[in-house]
Amino acid sequence: MPDPADHATSDDATPDDAASDDGGPLPGLDLDRLATYLHRQVPGLLAGPLHGALLTGGRSNLTYAVTDGQTRWVLRRPPLGHVLATAHDMGREYRVMHALAPTAVPVPPMVHHCADPTVLGVPFYLMGQVPGRVHREPEELVGWSPSQVRDLAFRLIDLLAVLHTVEPASVGLADFGRPDGFNARQVRRWKRQLDASRSRDLPGIGDLHDRLAAAVPETRSAAVLHGDFRLDNVLLGEDRTVRAVLDWEMSTLGDPLADLALSLVYARRVTAPGQPDTDELADRYARRTGRSVDALPWYLAFAAFKLAVILEGVHYRYVQGQTVGDGFDQIGARVPPLIAEGLSTLGRR
Repeated sequence: MPDPADHATSDDATPDDAASDDGGPLPGLDLDRLATYLHRQVPGLLAGPLHGALLTGGRSNLTYAVTDGQTRWVLRRPPLGHVLATAHDMGREYRVMHALAPTAVPVPPMVHHCADPTVLGVPFYLMGQVPGRVHREPEELVGWSPSQVRDLAFRLIDLLAVLHTVEPASVGLADFGRPDGFNARQVRRWKRQLDASRSRDLPGIGDLHDRLAAAVPETRSAAVLHGDFRLDNVLLGEDRTVRAVLDWEMSTLGDPLADLALSLVYARRVTAPGQPDTDELADRYARRTGRSVDALPWYLAFAAFKLAVILEGVHYRYVQGQTVGDGFDQIGARVPPLIAEGLSTLGRR
């Protein structure tokens, strides 16, 4: 499934091989203004003029590869045009990765965060490039052996479990969110996001929301959540180990089962031989964390609803002409099956 967010750079997407054909200005990134700002705010960082490229594959925040000829970085900024309240918070994404740097959760090195919108028109941050490869489509695993696919799936679940065992206060994230009432707020929040991005009729989504809202489970434990944990939000090394977890724009403190469920909804779409099923992955997580997954069906249905809303937001920006890159014309068709999946997970009434 194409991603509703974006990716940081990897060795297979650099300024040299991803630059625009005409060498013209980059949409959303003024390299001259960026260089002037960095010379002032981070003296000694740049060794020469900046060159950059918009990286393909993004569906939300814009991600660029930037280099001074000696060092390569990645710059992240919000999308062009329509931006929903509380979404695309660059400071939040920067803060959580900076906080997790000393933990067992692999993240890119943070370089600088700019909250001043007068520099590039929006806040942004710069991070170091991590060598590795992003597998943007499940089909890219077809050449893997079943055992390699299976090992990777369990490795990702184990990494999610590691994240959920990080004590927020120990890394300075005690105030990163409000775990109490998390699930109820999430249902309300994503309904507001849907209403703000609605451009067409979506049969069944109102019923799915109402059923979720009527049976919200209590948050029994709190953890640092990634918010969008999946295969194409990690960089893999040549040895298939995870070099970095990317795209933390939806991170917060909240119910870890919500993070798990969204990851499982994504994992269902990996059809390569060897991919474990939902029950196997959920059992693995339960063993690694000691958490009960008995209430998982509600979380899986909510994950389908949330992902449907995210993709509908992408579709909204596409029909408004506010997207950059290819593939946006196909996103809208992916929303109705997610609505059906959510309703099916909750069962017939």
